[in-house]
Amino acid sequence: MSTRLATGGRLVNKARALEFTFNGKRLRGFEGDTLASALLANDQMLVGRSFKYHRPRGIVASGAEEPNALVNMGRDETFEPNQRATTTELFDGLRATSQNHFPSLEFDVGAINSKLARFLPAGFYYKMFIHPRPLWKHVYEPFIRKSAGLGKAPRDRDQDKYEHLYAFYDVVVIGGGIAGLLAAKAAGEAGVKVLLMEQTAHWGGRAMVDTGTVNQMPVDKFVDETVSELATMSNVTMRLRMMGAGVYDHGYLLGYERVSDHAPSKNTPRHRLWRIRAKQIVTATGAIERPLSFAGNDIPGVMLASAVRDYAVNYGVSIGDRTVVVTNNDDAYQTAIAMKNAGLDVPLILDARAAGGGALADKARSLGIRVENGKAIAKVKGGKRVTGVAVCAQAGEGTPLEEVACDLVAMSGGWSPVVHLWSHCGGKLIWDDAQAMFRPDPEKAPTGAQGEGFVSVAGSANGAMHLADIVTDAINAGQAAAKATGGKPKRIKTPEADSPKMAAMEPIWLMPQGANIKLRSKSWLDYQNDVKVSDVQLAAREGFESVEHAKRYTTLGMATDQGKLSNINGLAILSDALNQPIPQTGTTTFRPPYTPISMAAIAGEARGPIFQPLRRTPMHDWHEENGAYWEPVGQWRRPYCFRKTPGEDIESAVKREINQTRSSLGLLDASTLGKLIVKGPDAGKFLDMLYTNMMSTLKPGRCRYGLMCNENGFLTDDGVVARIDEDTFLCHTTTGGADSIHAHMEDWLQCEWWDWKVYVANVTEQYAQVAVVGPNARKALEKLTKDDLSAETIPFMAWQDIQFGDINARVYRISFSGELSYEIAVPASQGRAFWDQLLKAGAEFDVMPYGTEALHVMRAEKGFIMIGDETDGTVIPQDLGLDWAISKKKEDYLGKRAQTRSHMADPNRWKLVGLETVDGSVLPDGAYCTSEGTNENGQRNVQGRVTSTYYSPTLDRGIAMGLIKHGPDRMGELVEFPKVDGTIVKAKIVNPVFFDAEGEKQNV
Repeated sequence: MSTRLATGGRLVNKARALEFTFNGKRLRGFEGDTLASALLANDQMLVGRSFKYHRPRGIVASGAEEPNALVNMGRDETFEPNQRATTTELFDGLRATSQNHFPSLEFDVGAINSKLARFLPAGFYYKMFIHPRPLWKHVYEPFIRKSAGLGKAPRDRDQDKYEHLYAFYDVVVIGGGIAGLLAAKAAGEAGVKVLLMEQTAHWGGRAMVDTGTVNQMPVDKFVDETVSELATMSNVTMRLRMMGAGVYDHGYLLGYERVSDHAPSKNTPRHRLWRIRAKQIVTATGAIERPLSFAGNDIPGVMLASAVRDYAVNYGVSIGDRTVVVTNNDDAYQTAIAMKNAGLDVPLILDARAAGGGALADKARSLGIRVENGKAIAKVKGGKRVTGVAVCAQAGEGTPLEEVACDLVAMSGGWSPVVHLWSHCGGKLIWDDAQAMFRPDPEKAPTGAQGEGFVSVAGSANGAMHLADIVTDAINAGQAAAKATGGKPKRIKTPEADSPKMAAMEPIWLMPQGANIKLRSKSWLDYQNDVKVSDVQLAAREGFESVEHAKRYTTLGMATDQGKLSNINGLAILSDALNQPIPQTGTTTFRPPYTPISMAAIAGEARGPIFQPLRRTPMHDWHEENGAYWEPVGQWRRPYCFRKTPGEDIESAVKREINQTRSSLGLLDASTLGKLIVKGPDAGKFLDMLYTNMMSTLKPGRCRYGLMCNENGFLTDDGVVARIDEDTFLCHTTTGGADSIHAHMEDWLQCEWWDWKVYVANVTEQYAQVAVVGPNARKALEKLTKDDLSAETIPFMAWQDIQFGDINARVYRISFSGELSYEIAVPASQGRAFWDQLLKAGAEFDVMPYGTEALHVMRAEKGFIMIGDETDGTVIPQDLGLDWAISKKKEDYLGKRAQTRSHMADPNRWKLVGLETVDGSVLPDGAYCTSEGTNENGQRNVQGRVTSTYYSPTLDRGIAMGLIKHGPDRMGELVEFPKVDGTIVKAKIVNPVFFDAEGEKQNV
């Protein structure tokens, strides 16, 4: 059955019909419809079920505040759950299904929960699922997991495209209603760069539906003229279907643009996430109408009065033939008048105010509409749709005076400014008694780093509810924002605006005022999460007096609409229960995003092969061409080894690389190692706090190995620090630690030592780095340079700038293999050329590039630790025998205090040792060392574990490093390591340095 009106429908093109399906049923709408308006036009009142009680739910609103009409959209690779029907534009072939029911929308077995409501009050889950404990695992947990969630997670890979866009503007105006348009125009005329965004597909906002004039012309004509003027301004960018998702510090905000949801296409992105920097932000986000709380206010057919008006005027949809309007303010009278003018019956307006309304009430009466003052709804009749209302006195307890048949209830409880974006970045609110609303407090605006304000509010979002006030407020906000960015505002004649005068509203949160418990337990606040008035009152009685605590106890405002309709009413009910004013109760925290953003938009292009783009060294292509067997290391791919022939196995390749490097010459691509420049007068002091040992005493031209701990004392990274000059250090980190250590440094600089004069730059990818290793390393390099590379000129743990032909290089005498070694850094653009030169110069020494596994084996032969192997987030330097790298001269460093705690200083902590198997075999990686006796689980006691284990070609036997209880005091003792198959491997505890303990080879 179609419910289209003969008149109205300014946004729809009735010449172009569109077909869509809902729950498999073929329906028809028009171009310009939303899914919600098309469903209502097809008399589809029931659209879903509530989360907790599975009560029937219908459409309540017409915008992003809609809590009920959430549907599954599409199928297979286009499937997406929890799409809001009120903001989904209709397109030909749209497929939608309802959610949260079984087996069908009309018959849902979960509705039995509604009959059990008295046993499922607010917070029942905190009390019910505790005892007896055995029931949790076998009864409660499976049931809760099956019931949890809303909608279904997609099973197929999303085939649409998404992208990110970075933009910079002087002024960003969020909201394209009258206020946003005028603010953007005022700022644009001042000559600044402006972005204007509107989350819907149309300019003008609510003023296009409400009665009013600007400059003695209808609002829609004024809006069209203003949009045309803005379109001609080259410094103004206008975007529809773009939501201001969140405002953050320093003028950073996110814009969420739905590029092609209304016209699916594989040639354009579906969504675009804008990352915007703005000098000034004006939020002209409007206001949201509040519902009223009365028994049965959740039955399909009970809607916001403004939404009823929207569907009639914008889409030409008659939701009901007989509309009862219930209100505490004059605005709802506009809905009654609009319905009457459309030829529909409005049998009754219930105005809870004893004094009633003003001019609009008189106009309604003149149209023959019955108006009752001081009256309320005692109860809505109906189940899956409204059939009538029981009328009572607002001042009473709910005794019905009469029943009125109707099929639609239009309710209005006043308006709440959309203050979310203002609040995201710290803006405070003030309670406006006259209008019963929280609005932005101009004295407590969000401020930037220098204390300057960067966010302002315009129009009804600022509490200006009359059209003339909105116009004036918007122009002032736009000009002030432009001036703050250096613009020169022009003198503008404020447009003359007129709209119906409104009588004072009356804050009414519950109908009737003295509603008994039966009525209160059927009066709904949060439609999606089934939170009732009685639930909030129960929370207050049980001690949840903080609005944040009450929110979590009742789940009020925790649904997908984030309390846009329920929060103010809920906190008002809580305030009344606590017998305190609303401002004292306060509001919950507003958090971004304003409405949900698709996960795909957040990911953007980061999907498939570029989910995490692979980082490549300048020598990557050479490795690929020469048999590299790749290993993932963080975001990099490093050669694990190089197979000379297709048939060579990995173990043989690793053995060959080690033997050749130890006997002659090897090359390692070490470009992935982190390289952080730390510069400034306080750089030495800063590094002294980050590293366990002293860095400020390091001389320019010298290097020092350093350990870095977190504030809990645990070892997080290690590497060689080189001092470049008095104010500059270069810190080498592990490959996987470059980005995290950089972030770690910035965190401490920005949050703790913000006044220290230090700058940190991550230059990891700016340099290629090659380790030239082996007895012939110096001979090979001397063929490429005339500079002195002798041990006297560049001693161990020193560095020097060297010229290799036309390549400028920095040469570090450091070694992770125990051999004579030079690590040479060159500009990344010259990395491949330098690598080729090294291969040519080392040909006579049978140079052998080696991979990460050979690197690991050689470092283990030398007893060098590896972050991530010898450490696991619970290890401190003292566990690894690295006490020598902890300065006793420094008063403090990160982790020092933590390392003095009793558990950290416990002599029973496991300590690093070497392990040699009796039979020469290789210990299993991670194997536990056991001892006599069993623990509480009946398992053998554990006294240590293997951290690194390899076959050593140099020693021709298995070697390992491990953490063993009292290990350094047990040298020569045999310990046991059970294998998975039950056999025992015996190993002797030895010194962790297996090869060249005196270090003669690296110092040659």
